[in-house]
Amino acid sequence: QEQLAESGGGLVQAGGSLSLSCAASGRGYSGYTISWFRQSPGQAREFVAGIRGSGGGFATHYTDSVKGRFTISRDNAKNTVTLQMNRLKPEDTAVYYCASANTRLILSSLWSEENYDAWGQGTQVTVSS
Repeated sequence: QEQLAESGGGLVQAGGSLSLSCAASGRGYSGYTISWFRQSPGQAREFVAGIRGSGGGFATHYTDSVKGRFTISRDNAKNTVTLQMNRLKPEDTAVYYCASANTRLILSSLWSEENYDAWGQGTQVTVSS
């Protein structure tokens, strides 16, 4: 299946910022969903943020631990999705993965990785204390 291109990971101090980018086109006739997941050693992959849309509308969603700090957005002209991460904490340290579904997923389906059909290889984000 399609592999998404990710970039922007790195090492920052707590309180700093990073911006992650994912190249993903919205090809689904019923809409699109682009999300970011993260995974740390020994832990399950978890949903972080997602953007889903159809027609001219869209909605963004965040896991509670990043609300107010992370922002997901899409540049339709460039077919890229950006995750702006501010006020980073050591607990944000993980490998971050971009995921895509060629439809506007219902809200309850965002959280499960099995509902996505294309993934990036992952980019490391490390936040030092």
